Amino acid sequence: MAARLISIDDTATRESLAPAECSLVIGNFDGVHRGHRAILGEAVEHARSSGLETGVLTFAPHPAGVVGRGAPPLLTTLAQRAELTGDIGVERLYVRTFDAAFAAWEPEHFARALVAEMLSARFVVVGENIRFGAKRKGDLALLRRLGPTLGFQVRVATVASDERGPFSSTRVREAIASGDVEEAARVLGRPHVATGVVVRGDQRGRTLQFPTANLDGVAEMLPPRGVYAVTVDRQEGDETGRRFVPVAAGVTNLGVRPTVDGTRLSIEAHLFDFAGDLYGARLRLHWRHRLRDERKFGSLDELKAQIARDAADARDRLART
Repeated sequence: MAARLISIDDTATRESLAPAECSLVIGNFDGVHRGHRAILGEAVEHARSSGLETGVLTFAPHPAGVVGRGAPPLLTTLAQRAELTGDIGVERLYVRTFDAAFAAWEPEHFARALVAEMLSARFVVVGENIRFGAKRKGDLALLRRLGPTLGFQVRVATVASDERGPFSSTRVREAIASGDVEEAARVLGRPHVATGVVVRGDQRGRTLQFPTANLDGVAEMLPPRGVYAVTVDRQEGDETGRRFVPVAAGVTNLGVRPTVDGTRLSIEAHLFDFAGDLYGARLRLHWRHRLRDERKFGSLDELKAQIARDAADARDRLART
């Protein structure tokens, strides 16, 4: 069950949020990768043993987009983060609007007004390199000094890693940027995804006997242009119970379609052994394997033959993983 997604802005009050006392984890958690999951799992276990709920405090837009050099590419939407953290046992995902006014809060005010008073934190779980408040002046030492006065204890999260180093969102982004979607999956603990709505294309795939679902409105970071083996989920249910369920495996072309002189980046997924109308459906593609770079072919017949080889390659790769 997804965590309850709760937006916080300057008009929010403790009464409007009606929070229960909680164990509060502070961080961005974009990707909810294996390192994040270790932190959150530890926090959930501790909260339950203390009779508390677990809340996560994160920020949107990304603070670096307001006070830094620009926000990094998005790995997971807030809705996805609510799904993924909820699967771990987090009850509430608080999203504090990050703007220039909030960035100017002094660290002491951040800890008192937001963490202690508004969110009723009794335990605060953070990384040892935490920075908060105006000009990032707040740190772990300050938070520990403030805790006894404000009624919370501070716990430092354990850093999870493998032989290549700590799990991090930066590692995931670097892997995706290089097209190494398998390495991204190793760090995330699952494949990276692209989520969007199926829209009408030029239906050229049908003429090549490889009909495709054309995905639009994708917010997540995309890998480099090329051809990928994917698995595909479809969103079902209503607002009270939406979920993604598996639909099919497939092969996806991410690119500008140079063989037909295309210029617009498109995501076209051919689903294996699937028959049905997907227009308007919300799909989630799981990037499983990169098969090749995008290329320009001399004719549509050459392109059709290559798509057939790509489909066979994708089936084989997916069957072995």
